[in-house]
Amino acid sequence: MRAFSLAGLACLACAGTAFAAQPATVRVDYLHSGNALSEHYALDRVVIEPLPWPGDMTRTLDDTDRGINKVEVVDAKTGKLLYSRGYSTVFGEWKTTDEASRATRAFGESVRFPKPDAPVKVRILKRDERNQFSIVWTADVDTDALDVVRKQPPAPARPIPIRVSGPSPQKVDLLILGDGYTRAELKKFEQTAKRLADYLFTVSPFKERAQDFNVWGLAVPTEEPGVSRPSTNTHHASALNTRYDIFGSERYVLTTDNRALRDIAQHAPYEFIEILVNNDTYGGGGIYGQFSTAAANNDWANYLFVHEFGHHFAGLADEYYTSPVAYQASAGRPEPWEPNVTALHDPANVKWRHFVKPGTPLPTPWPKDAYEAHSREYQKVRAQLREDNRPEAEMSKLFAEDLAWTGRLFSQAPHAKTVGAFEGANYEAKGYYRSQQQCLMFDRSEAFCAVCAEAVGQTIDLYSRPGRK
Repeated sequence: MRAFSLAGLACLACAGTAFAAQPATVRVDYLHSGNALSEHYALDRVVIEPLPWPGDMTRTLDDTDRGINKVEVVDAKTGKLLYSRGYSTVFGEWKTTDEASRATRAFGESVRFPKPDAPVKVRILKRDERNQFSIVWTADVDTDALDVVRKQPPAPARPIPIRVSGPSPQKVDLLILGDGYTRAELKKFEQTAKRLADYLFTVSPFKERAQDFNVWGLAVPTEEPGVSRPSTNTHHASALNTRYDIFGSERYVLTTDNRALRDIAQHAPYEFIEILVNNDTYGGGGIYGQFSTAAANNDWANYLFVHEFGHHFAGLADEYYTSPVAYQASAGRPEPWEPNVTALHDPANVKWRHFVKPGTPLPTPWPKDAYEAHSREYQKVRAQLREDNRPEAEMSKLFAEDLAWTGRLFSQAPHAKTVGAFEGANYEAKGYYRSQQQCLMFDRSEAFCAVCAEAVGQTIDLYSRPGRK
């Protein structure tokens, strides 16, 4: 990684100015194990991270009601709630796969919070069948105890200030990590991270709120370029152990090495993480409140970066439903917690009703049959291209043709710009609905629907106050 410029050092100093009065950052690492029928938690370690808490101490409680899980930190003596955040997990996604019905696995997870002055109880909550949070695990944590990790090895790489708008506690801090970049490619990583961050801030509402963000970059170099793609017998060692083929899906890219991720990320200010993998093959992933990933060298990297960040940042659900996924269909149609999809159990009180104009039919008609007929043929071609290991340019061309076809179909529909309830979302053709025909979370278009844009704005508000310098 290149040495800091004077401007870069000034940027870090700016971020560090507000840190002077900030508490330390506590990280609780724990193991989350189980299968489709049961879950278990076990404390691994408590860590004091090298950098002070990056967040706004006036916004320690989460009011967005998102995520499968929630962490609560309460004073052990008084029971006062000190900190909360909703999030989801890799385990939570794995639990919905077929493998979870026949195997038990464990995943490392972490929660971070500002260091308290006294012992606390760290509570993990999970949504129940009523979509309400209930406590599933509690750990007593004394951040001054003898077994707390306070000293760690030096940073394996130095962070780059890509965009710094002000002190970290007053801004959203996005950390872009690189995985699969050799030492000779670190300049390439820096340029790619800057390009994708710049693109993010051309998409509303990030565009209008760009001054509420800091963006940092950090990459630990590898011996060879790229990350593992086991389905093609491609295996590479990398610092974050990011790989394709997660849960058997050839395009799903995640890391399941939580400790490696957190031990590297802790050396930069962050609240959100996006991992760029140094690969050409289309792929990515996003876990709410954990991290997102994107194939940095793909022709669709701009879309991947924003779409996957939408999952991680705002808890947005996938609105598409014709692509194959690793998850098993749910037994019923419970109301999703995600803000942009609904089971529409009560059309008169659809969750985004403030966007719906009087007289809009719910469900809202759209050319669903024509779309699905086209999509079935498109998916066959897509699968064949992958099976034949065709050049990535052919896949990119197919994506462009599909998007153009969809755009033409939707432009002729009577509810092309309507906010309503369009059946087909959340990986299901029936029983789940999205708010508009087209959205960045539905296809490879370039704009969020009104509901997704609102959800993004609410998350920005949780971490940064508009106009704060």
